[in-house]
Amino acid sequence: MTELPPSNEILWYQLPVEQVFETLHSDQSGLTLEEATSRQEQYGYNELTYKKRSAFMRFLTQFNSPLIIILLICAVITGSLSMWKDANMWMDTVVILAVVLANTFIGFIQEGKAEDSVEALENMITPECKVMRENTATVIQARDLVPGDIVLLEGGDRVPADTRIFCSKNLGADESAITGESVPVEKHTNPIKGDQIIADRKCMLFSGTFIARGIGSGIVVATGEQTQIGQIAELITKTEKIITPLTVKLNDFTRILVIVILFITTLNFILALWFGYDLSVAFSGSVSLAVAAIPEGLPAVVTMALAIGVTAMASKNAIVKRLPAAETLGCTTVIGSDKTGTLTKNQMTVSRIYSGGKDYKVSDAGFETESEYPPSSMSEELTGTLQAGYVCNNASFTKEDSNTVIGDPTEAALLISAKKAGMTESIQQLDEIPFESEQQFMATLNEENGENVIYAKGSPERIYKMCQNQMINGSTEPLRKDEIRDKVNEMAKEALRLLAMAYKVVPSDKKTLDPDDLSDMTFLGIQGMIDPPRDEVIEAIKKCQNAGIRVVMITGDYVKTAKAIAGQLGINSSKALIGREISKMGDDELYNVVEDVSVYARVSPEHKFRITRALQKHGHVVAVTGDGVNDAPALKAADIGIAMGISGTEVSKEASDMILTDDNFSTIVSAVEEGRYVYDNIKKVILFLLPTNGGQALLILGAILLAPFIGLFREQLPLEPVQILWVNLIAAVALALPIIKEPMEKDLLNKSPRDSDERITDPPFFKKVGLVSLIVAVSGFAIYYYYGSPALSGSVVNYDDLLKQAQTAAFTTVIMVHICYLITARSITESAFTFSPISNKWVLLGIGVTMATQLIIVYVLPHTGFNLLKTAPIPLDWWWLMILCAFGGFVVIEIEKWVTKRFVDK
Repeated sequence: MTELPPSNEILWYQLPVEQVFETLHSDQSGLTLEEATSRQEQYGYNELTYKKRSAFMRFLTQFNSPLIIILLICAVITGSLSMWKDANMWMDTVVILAVVLANTFIGFIQEGKAEDSVEALENMITPECKVMRENTATVIQARDLVPGDIVLLEGGDRVPADTRIFCSKNLGADESAITGESVPVEKHTNPIKGDQIIADRKCMLFSGTFIARGIGSGIVVATGEQTQIGQIAELITKTEKIITPLTVKLNDFTRILVIVILFITTLNFILALWFGYDLSVAFSGSVSLAVAAIPEGLPAVVTMALAIGVTAMASKNAIVKRLPAAETLGCTTVIGSDKTGTLTKNQMTVSRIYSGGKDYKVSDAGFETESEYPPSSMSEELTGTLQAGYVCNNASFTKEDSNTVIGDPTEAALLISAKKAGMTESIQQLDEIPFESEQQFMATLNEENGENVIYAKGSPERIYKMCQNQMINGSTEPLRKDEIRDKVNEMAKEALRLLAMAYKVVPSDKKTLDPDDLSDMTFLGIQGMIDPPRDEVIEAIKKCQNAGIRVVMITGDYVKTAKAIAGQLGINSSKALIGREISKMGDDELYNVVEDVSVYARVSPEHKFRITRALQKHGHVVAVTGDGVNDAPALKAADIGIAMGISGTEVSKEASDMILTDDNFSTIVSAVEEGRYVYDNIKKVILFLLPTNGGQALLILGAILLAPFIGLFREQLPLEPVQILWVNLIAAVALALPIIKEPMEKDLLNKSPRDSDERITDPPFFKKVGLVSLIVAVSGFAIYYYYGSPALSGSVVNYDDLLKQAQTAAFTTVIMVHICYLITARSITESAFTFSPISNKWVLLGIGVTMATQLIIVYVLPHTGFNLLKTAPIPLDWWWLMILCAFGGFVVIEIEKWVTKRFVDK
């Protein structure tokens, strides 16, 4: 068995082919079967292996959440009530446990996403490949490849392992999934000096990429986890997913809530025993207090708010995979975006032409000249430039759609450019010299209008060396070399990809094309192309800037192209970093510069990952876009990873939190606005629900404490436990849910992102919750004490019946306080008089359903055998005082808003 060095410790692209063969103890005849078998023992199979947690362990970890704990406490309490008080509340226990299990299964499914990402990477390894074994070409399973194997590749093949090329013929590889390059990379066999990023290792092929054209052979240098894809998989599995700001806030909130509830409940139990209550009564009252204080409906309502936000985002082409991510967008401060396909159209387009000494701009509509030359009467040399690009071309329009092109993106751009000028007629091609990277040109011999014409296209430097003349104003003149060179430099500064065109008429009997024929040609012009920015993205980036969000371009493209596109989009391109510079920086050095750099070019997966982490270290909430395998680690590390739905790989989609179905950056901006809207509604919902629990808890606690002084409360609590649960349910479903449908407030994108460390429960929040809770408690006390005391109410009915009526009146008043509070709770800061009372029909519907249901509970259920809420009909003349007390929930908060706006905010 031949011992080989660890493949990931050698920079194979820097070594000459001979040294690679020598290091791997192989040759072009391939390995013997015996040697391949022994190497497989050393290196293992060519596949990605990873440790996957058992499904049972993933399931158990879902219970380690304050929200789940608080729901389990609710289930224990309601179950206890059912046993101690015979309250027939077992159904509540069942429902709460069902919610727990539902949340658990949702989390269980989401926890598997990292493993799914790696599985998607595994699927990128081709099942079979052609190799040389014992000097014979044979097809084997790709998982059986080992370092030193010789692989044979041709156009359309997927590369089975990382490979050092030793033979190539017009070889080009589509490496977009690994590097983000939108154009196939030309490959060669020569070693490359210096430390190079993946995109510049042009003598290498990487596992999971495709051969776009040509043929080639290579020696396998890395398999399985040692490949570039394997290293990306390792980054994915080692990266812990960021917990969303909302999840952090809710976890903190529920932890505090659990502690407070346990403290108050225990205190209530001790005081009840101190005041001489029976043990069972003390326990029952304490449990009632806990039931009142626990917001059972909060997790469900928050989930519903997020779900509605997710649905709204989906209608705007943004599919959110994790519910909390919908809110995370609202506090995003930096968006790290790919260039190709997200900020740009992902379609190479001719945007500028130099021909006959004149410049032309190309728009979607056609041509506009920068000189006095009218575009309506195109010159002969401009027509020739377009014709050359159209004829000397291997791309083609599809039969199904005359606007869709199959082929190399640069050649597709030339076809579209010619079509804009009305060129659609096919010309017979007699012979061709195909493009090769070494010669930098392509030429075709064509039969056109009874004569044979050679058209050539290629790099400007290569083409104008073939020419003696230049066509200007329809006439042949001596070649203006200096002018052409100046024009090439000028267009290159705009980051345009340049192709020059030339032609030559030859005898009609010439049927074959030879390189010697490519001399004394006539120069026609230069076409400059670029992947242009999306028109709507320019406006979207302006919105981001108004919203206090910085947009950072992170691309695998060249720095000149990246800066040019950034400038057109309005992204600050004064400073740019390239991958080589990032590689030389430590994490601290990168941390010190990321705040000043908005353009990163020629980056590798690790660079994008490090940039994301450095920005987060500054306290930013970072959204990152991506479509390739290379983007997966950064997508997972980001606060919110955004994958492309059209061009994105399955790996990027699995690692992301959100998928753009239109691959459009402007969709992110719409989603950010929706995220801020979702958070506003969640805060309104929590602010509405907590007084429900706080008020009832105060009511029960006060009744226990006042019982020694007011005998009325010792005989019966103002609310039954089952009534408390009903208030919590009706407040959460019929009253809180309509707030989620409240119309979006104006200018959400003209505000700075909120601080991700900002707590939901700040002092103003507690002030408002305290005020409303106090109103609930005082209103309940007043109604129960007034109508439950014969001396005050003047009632002459049976005392037990009177207490039942007073309890029902208090129960109904508590609900009406929440109805009045709902009217003003539609906005946290603005008065209810500033918005239309009918702008949210769901609020009106919720109020109507709540009151109709309450009237049924009060006046219908007592006469049936299903009076589970233990109510009694109340006299009609009691309603005026109940309504007056309930109205305090509206008045006090309106006064609080006015005082805050008038004095505090100033």
